[in-house]
Amino acid sequence: MSWQGYIDSSYLVGSGHVDKGAIISAAGDSVWAASPGFTIKPEEMKNLVAILNDAPGARDNAHAEGIHVAGVRYVAADTRADDGIVYGRKQDQTGVCFTKTKQAIIVAHHAEGQIAGNARQTVWTLAKYLIDQGY
Repeated sequence: MSWQGYIDSSYLVGSGHVDKGAIISAAGDSVWAASPGFTIKPEEMKNLVAILNDAPGARDNAHAEGIHVAGVRYVAADTRADDGIVYGRKQDQTGVCFTKTKQAIIVAHHAEGQIAGNARQTVWTLAKYLIDQGY
């Protein structure tokens, strides 16, 4: 399956639990696949990598400045989850969650009306699958 296939299929958007998604390199230097209009900027990718790698000050900065994805600021709600998934939300009940595998970072956005926990589970399921496949 192509990287775009993971975005469009039941793994992410096709699940009905997220409305947009992206897969970027674990280094944060390239986008492998993304939903139309879900454009993650280079500096945003670097910040996601820093948070996931627990770079000094990255999580504190996420709580102070927010998590920016596709030009939108989200309040950092959970950056130290046991499952490795970071979650950010907005007051309008939308949010993003992201995690990393060996080679990739999976980013998903859920719309108002979609349940954050289901979006998180969807991201975790894809991440586990990719890790099991060596990615």
